[in-house]
Amino acid sequence: MRLTQLFEESGLEVFGKLEALNPGGSIKDRPAYNILTHALATGVITRETTIVESSSGNFAIGLAQVCAYLRLRLVCVVDIKTTALNIRIIEAYGARVDLVSKPDPESGEYLMARLKRVRQILDSVPSGFWPNQYVNADNAGAHYGSTMPEIVATLGTDIDYLVLAVSTCGTLRGCADFVHDHAMKTKIVAVDAMGSVIFGRPSGKRLLPGHGAGIVPKLFKDDLADIVVHVSDLDCVLGCRRLVQQEAILAGASSGGIISAIESLAADGTIAPGKRCVAVLPDRGERYLDTVYSDTWVQEKLGSDALSV
Repeated sequence: MRLTQLFEESGLEVFGKLEALNPGGSIKDRPAYNILTHALATGVITRETTIVESSSGNFAIGLAQVCAYLRLRLVCVVDIKTTALNIRIIEAYGARVDLVSKPDPESGEYLMARLKRVRQILDSVPSGFWPNQYVNADNAGAHYGSTMPEIVATLGTDIDYLVLAVSTCGTLRGCADFVHDHAMKTKIVAVDAMGSVIFGRPSGKRLLPGHGAGIVPKLFKDDLADIVVHVSDLDCVLGCRRLVQQEAILAGASSGGIISAIESLAADGTIAPGKRCVAVLPDRGERYLDTVYSDTWVQEKLGSDALSV
């Protein structure tokens, strides 16, 4: 969808790829489907296998949907930052939710605590499989094989900038490898969260799940991104609100971060007027109504004057 109103003054040609329109509501449907169908096809798993994964929300929902269709058992390890709505959606698909209530004592990260719990569960079931989205090449392969071909089929290869949010680095790795292998001129912009360690910054507090990471994923490589932009939780909130107010797109937190990143790159001249950009908007906003779109939550968590910025 061409974002005509948000970037009218900057002179950019920006297209939003609306991954919210996937069946499970997010870009994570792609790796969930790709990982499990490939594992079944290659005999890595059978119908008797229990799938066990750590996820802050969208990947768990994607897996729950695919497992329901493929008649596979699924245990989703989540933490207290996972919204009640996401947990209800996961359970509605028939998956079991295992809640981690405390961060890992050594790292202070919930992610590390969740990963330890995944290993414990795998040791307790007769046949278990960990999709391990931070490592699994089929995560990146989903975007190499579907996300990028869909973009090119719609817009061709004349794309100056591709703007992506990062967490597991599956989207970043798959899209960047596709751009490289097809000799596209496109520059990759990685939008990371402040407090994320992916690009070498120290770990810090992050309120919004699914954006950034407390570890450097094994799918990451140093040369994947041409430009890296770090955005705050407030940048994500304000970007989301501008997106829905000006384009009537109700999207999730990392989409707001992407919008704020493009705006800052246009303002400082990094992206010049007339350039064609694709913003991959990962998920839908209904799951963030109690956080990003709640004035009360924003003022409690980010300051009473946050929305006056």
